[in-house]
Amino acid sequence: MDVLLSIPILSVLVRPSVSTSVNLLFFYATWSTLVLSHDPISIHATSLLVLRVVFWLAPSLLFLAFDSLVPSLAAGIKFAGKVTRPPRPDRLVGLALLNMILVTLVESVLSYIFYAVTGTTFFRMNTTLPFPWQIFKHHCVLFTSREVITYYLHRMLLHAGGRNPPALTRWHTTFAHGGPTTPLQLYTDHPVPLLLLQLVPVLLPSAVIRPHMITYLFFLGLCTVEATFVTSGYSIVPGVILGGNARRNAAHYASGGRANFGAWGILDWAHGTSKGGDVVEDIRDEADKHNLKERSAAKADDGASILQDGVDALKNGATRRSPRIRSSKGH
Repeated sequence: MDVLLSIPILSVLVRPSVSTSVNLLFFYATWSTLVLSHDPISIHATSLLVLRVVFWLAPSLLFLAFDSLVPSLAAGIKFAGKVTRPPRPDRLVGLALLNMILVTLVESVLSYIFYAVTGTTFFRMNTTLPFPWQIFKHHCVLFTSREVITYYLHRMLLHAGGRNPPALTRWHTTFAHGGPTTPLQLYTDHPVPLLLLQLVPVLLPSAVIRPHMITYLFFLGLCTVEATFVTSGYSIVPGVILGGNARRNAAHYASGGRANFGAWGILDWAHGTSKGGDVVEDIRDEADKHNLKERSAAKADDGASILQDGVDALKNGATRRSPRIRSSKGH
C-alpha cells in the first residue's frame, strides 16, 4: 500500500501545487524517495496496476453502469445507436478483470526474470528525471512502433483469412467478436490474443530502447486513456483524432474484424484497409476547422475595412463641402 500511495503521478494529481516549479520539485522528491526505498520490480508492477485501475477499470465500469442505468440516454451517444447489454455482465466483468491482472502479472514476471538474469531493469530506474526532449523523442519511437506492431499482429495473426484459420484467429473471433461490444471490450478477449495485442506492441519497443521508467509509465498511461475512450463505444469522444480512432474501432467490430486493424489508422490508410473514414480525413477535418476560423477572421477584417473606408469617405465629403459653405456665406 505504501508503494501505491507513493506513485508520483498520483501524488501530483491529488495534491496539485500552484507553482509549476514547486510541483516539479515535489514530484522529484517523491520519485527519489520511491526509488531509494523500494525495489525496482515492485515499483514497476505496482505502477502498472495503478495505471490500469485508475485509467481503464474505473472509467470502464462507470461507462458500463451508465449504459445499464440510463440506456435510453446512452443510446443517443453510441455509434451503434443502441445499448447492447451482455447476457451475463458479471461474467464479462470477471473476464476483463482477470485479463487485466494477467497482462500486469506477465509483464511483471518478465521484468523480474530480466532483472534476475542481467542485474538491470527493463527501464532506467534512477532518481534523475528525464528531459522533456528525451521524453518526446522516445514517445515518437514508441508510438510509431506500436502502430506498426499492432497493425500487422492484428491483421496477420488475429484476423488471418482462409478456410482453416489458425487457433489465434478463432480464439480472438470467438471472444472479442462473438458478443455485443461493451465499454470493457479492451480486455474481454481470449488471454493469448490479448497478450499479443495489448502487451507486445507496448512492451517490446520499450524493452528495446529502454527509456526512463517515468517515460514508459507516461507512454503506458497515454495508451491506456486512449484505449479506454476508443473502446467505450461513445460517439462524443473529445478530439478529432481520438474521435476518429473511436469511430474506426466501432467500424472494426461492426464489420466483423475485416477492417481497421491499427491503433491510429495510419497503416490502414496506407494498405487500404480503412472503413468509416481514415486518419487522413480526420487530419483534413481538423485543418478545415482551423481554415474556417481563419476565413471567418478574414471576413471580419474585410467587413471592418469596408466600414473604415465608408467612414473615411464621409469625412472626405464633409471636408470638401466645408469650403463651399464658407464661400457662399461670403457672397
